[in-house]
Amino acid sequence: MLGLRDTYSPTCIALACSGGLDSMALLHLAHGWCVEAGIELVVLHVHHGLSPHADAWLAHVDQAGAALGLACDHRRVTVPKDGSGIEAAARKLRYAALGEMARAHGAGLLLTAHHLDDQAETVLLQLLRGSGPAGLSGMDPANAAPDLLGDAALVMARPLLSQSRAALEAYASAHALRWVEDESNQDPRYTRNALRHQVMPALANNFPGFQARIARGAAHVAAAQRMLDELAAQDLAACLDGEAVDLERLGKLSADRIDNTLRHLFVVRGLAMPSTAWLSQMVMQLFSAREDAQLKVTHPGCLVRRHRGKLFLTPHLAALAGMRDPDDAGVLEKFGQDFRWQGQASIAFPAYGGVLHFDPVEEGIDAAWLRSQLLTIDFRTGGERLKPAANRPTRGLKAHYQALGVPAWERERLPVVSAAPGLLFAAGIGMDCRHFGAPGSELIGLRWVANPV
Repeated sequence: MLGLRDTYSPTCIALACSGGLDSMALLHLAHGWCVEAGIELVVLHVHHGLSPHADAWLAHVDQAGAALGLACDHRRVTVPKDGSGIEAAARKLRYAALGEMARAHGAGLLLTAHHLDDQAETVLLQLLRGSGPAGLSGMDPANAAPDLLGDAALVMARPLLSQSRAALEAYASAHALRWVEDESNQDPRYTRNALRHQVMPALANNFPGFQARIARGAAHVAAAQRMLDELAAQDLAACLDGEAVDLERLGKLSADRIDNTLRHLFVVRGLAMPSTAWLSQMVMQLFSAREDAQLKVTHPGCLVRRHRGKLFLTPHLAALAGMRDPDDAGVLEKFGQDFRWQGQASIAFPAYGGVLHFDPVEEGIDAAWLRSQLLTIDFRTGGERLKPAANRPTRGLKAHYQALGVPAWERERLPVVSAAPGLLFAAGIGMDCRHFGAPGSELIGLRWVANPV
């Protein structure tokens, strides 16, 4: 069917059917094709509950599927009726339900009835929103949509994308198909309906066949976007230093290539695409902020930080229970968590976000002495000093972290362990050698492992 045989070899195909003209035409076409190909076809319907006729639409789809001897499934979703974003909310819930049903039936391919007029509407809407090439590319004939469908392996195909609505109406009439009409499709308060009923007819009168030309233009934009993606992948690979982006290398690119590269970075990290204004502001701060500034730009999905000439995208992390602002504390208030080591291999400290391990080592703290001490785990408060080795100087923790290249946002989540004699261990640095025991005795090394985030 419209090239599907050559591209995919599914054993089960799911079809999203609203009961309207487009999906009923697709159902009739797909049924014939699947019978010929010996492939199972399952009909999926989402009941949004937004129309008083929603139950009748569900019954219509069930009856149509049963008449063809097909299995039908449906899900009921509840769309928030707060007066804003109903279209977007319904779309998100609809695709999530379709993905769930497709997985339940073992379908690797989901068919939707988007057609040529839908493509033209989509491109025009994106143009009116000021979208870039990605938006102006329109809908793909087939693509994975894990964010919508909840499954990266499920492919969504649009086999009618090259067919006009007029052609589908003619097909439905020729085959005496019955369908339902969604009254919300006439409501001009919805943006797409306003475009469909007020703008598209005017375009059709003055530019007959404009839908195909818009689709052709979208295909050209899609080709340009693919080349931009290839260039961005090359530029990003050249600028990457581990998980970070080297700003010196990035800064040698043109302004447009910098933006293109950073947009690609957000895509490959699975983050929402930033707006043009937000991206422009971020780039300005990355390259103009003082070298010693603790730059932090907030994105809904991450924090953009700069450290030693590199860009890092770090996750939003909830504050740990052990964190506090010393300036807000009473003078007599005691911080930290006291504990005793009784020979365990490790002790978990959820308030500090990790596990403290006690490892047998050749050079470390005397085990018997360590058992006798009241130990305290805490986050550093300032002024702590540590000597990591006999041949290395005693310095403040900040100096050690700077020498080791530990970024400031990681330091604040690294605890220290102390006893009455002083600091024994600092996560991210190591132990203080001044508390090491004599060789030949049982010696213990402290090691911190943060919980996964």
